[in-house]
Amino acid sequence: MSQNKESVLLEVSESIAVITLNRPERHNAINQALLIQLYEAVENAGSREDVGVIILTGKGKSFCAGVDLEAVHTEKLFDIQGEGRELPEIFLSCGKPIIGAVNGHAITGGLEMALCCDFLIASSRAVFIDSHAKLGIHPGWGVSQLLQQAVGRRRAKQMSFTGQPVSALQALEWGLVNEVVPGEILMTRVREIAGHICSMDRDMLGKIKSLVESGDRMSLAEGLSRERKGFISFLEDPGKRDASPFKRGTGKA
Repeated sequence: MSQNKESVLLEVSESIAVITLNRPERHNAINQALLIQLYEAVENAGSREDVGVIILTGKGKSFCAGVDLEAVHTEKLFDIQGEGRELPEIFLSCGKPIIGAVNGHAITGGLEMALCCDFLIASSRAVFIDSHAKLGIHPGWGVSQLLQQAVGRRRAKQMSFTGQPVSALQALEWGLVNEVVPGEILMTRVREIAGHICSMDRDMLGKIKSLVESGDRMSLAEGLSRERKGFISFLEDPGKRDASPFKRGTGKA
């Protein structure tokens, strides 16, 4: 299925939804239309039963060059849906794993968009930059919190304080991305990973995703307790046990 829109493309096949930022002439810079359509695409894909995983990428040479400066003073870029939710909340509430396929520059707001993904696979051409301080633009889509989670506080400070580019290989060393591959095989590799995700038990995958993400909001003891309660519930529910691939003899410990 293909959904063609001016700023965002959505294509679904074999349980994989590919969302493509489609403003290559502006390096996929963020304006109001792109945000509206991106949020719609994420929510659409997240609600579909035939979708197990989402891939987010950019068309052309850039992943996303951040906010379109022409839109800063003329277009609404916050609370577009009137619900007080922004990019991090939209992605977090999706429920489906989101893989960022970073094909080129991920700058400022584009870096924040990448950070909102569950993990990133980068082209060797990818470059990561946080230029909020350089441009005098206040961050609003999570970089102050999500970047330090990804690379550690000191490296996050270096990126945000200096505005200097971080190459794909440096990003790999720092833990910002999971893998770096040649640009010509980026989508092939990301689709391969997405295929593995789609082969998992979808209900259990959602529970594990929720457990991992809850670690940001609670102590270690609370996180362990929540996991343990879920395990006990699983063991005490014959329906859940018997329906699992492991119980059916098709899974492995």
